[in-house]
Amino acid sequence: MDLDSLLLALIPSWSSVILLLSFFVYLAIAGSLLPGKIIPGAILSDGTRLHYRCNGLVSLLLLVTLLGIGVSMKLISPTVVADKGVELLSATFVFSLLVSLVLYAAGCRSHDQCSSLKPHVTGNLIHDWWFGIQLNPQFMGVDLKFFFVRAGMMGWLLINLSVLARSIQDGNAHRSMILYQLFCVFYILDYFFYEEYMTSTWDIIAERLGFMLVFGDLVWIPFTFSIQGWWLLGNKVEITKAAVIANCLVFLIGYRVFRGANKQKHIFKKNPKAHIWGMPPKVIGGKLLASGYWGVARHCNYLGDLLLALSFSLPCGVSSVLPYFYPIYLLILLIWRERRDEARCALKYKEVWAEYCKLVPWRILPYVY
Repeated sequence: MDLDSLLLALIPSWSSVILLLSFFVYLAIAGSLLPGKIIPGAILSDGTRLHYRCNGLVSLLLLVTLLGIGVSMKLISPTVVADKGVELLSATFVFSLLVSLVLYAAGCRSHDQCSSLKPHVTGNLIHDWWFGIQLNPQFMGVDLKFFFVRAGMMGWLLINLSVLARSIQDGNAHRSMILYQLFCVFYILDYFFYEEYMTSTWDIIAERLGFMLVFGDLVWIPFTFSIQGWWLLGNKVEITKAAVIANCLVFLIGYRVFRGANKQKHIFKKNPKAHIWGMPPKVIGGKLLASGYWGVARHCNYLGDLLLALSFSLPCGVSSVLPYFYPIYLLILLIWRERRDEARCALKYKEVWAEYCKLVPWRILPYVY
């Protein structure tokens, strides 16, 4: 694609806008109507508690089924997302920008919201628009924060499936592409299988919804996480069986650490007396879990996340740094986020956090960092 074609593709077409809005409308309807486990969220500052309908897996499977029927009836092309990739990226960015501005305006206009959040509002328009003013904004009963995360993860899968369809049509569905696709499909399905764990994460509990989260969920997750697929679409990479086995080991270890650490934290929040690795949990100050993965490193889940990100890139070989953009970016992001987490925890738990740090000195990777 030459520069002129690229610039032209950056202008969203009506078909790409309709495609994007149809996706959001489906998610809103499916999320509200399809059956799912109702999970109580964290208690908010005003004493209320949100409840989340965790039906993401059912919504995703139904969506893929409907798209499959549409493809079989030739109502939609399996490569439509791949063909309109740049247009969809542009349309999603514009949508994220508009949503962030609306959220900022709505937060400022709500007297009750601004009063309750007064200590958190800096008065800096750029800061408040970027990080957000409202903690859990809703639209027609839909929790937007939870909705956008779900949209990003499903969008990632749809992009990958369309890229795979394009590679099959081009006769370029080689081993590297299949391996990458299998890793991503497993990871995304697993995410929705354990979707209720998302309700106890920092993003849902404490991060305010502004451009940072909206852009991250709607643009960054689906389009950045799929860079490897796009790269493999235009570059055939031959990998040996030994490399495949090594890549699978990296993925499995990363998954084990990532899912295991998050599962232990979620279970501990629901039942502080539940056994960890077959033994009663060790708790610091009655608040902080220091058993299992959380007794190995203070942010062990970040290590698992980094290994998973690396496993998505390894099928691309080492001829280019571009497919490794995501794990490199994630490394920088998680170190920055870990520092923010440490500062928050030190302020919130005080001497309890100091005791935990003495017991568990490693931040992410034991004996290294």
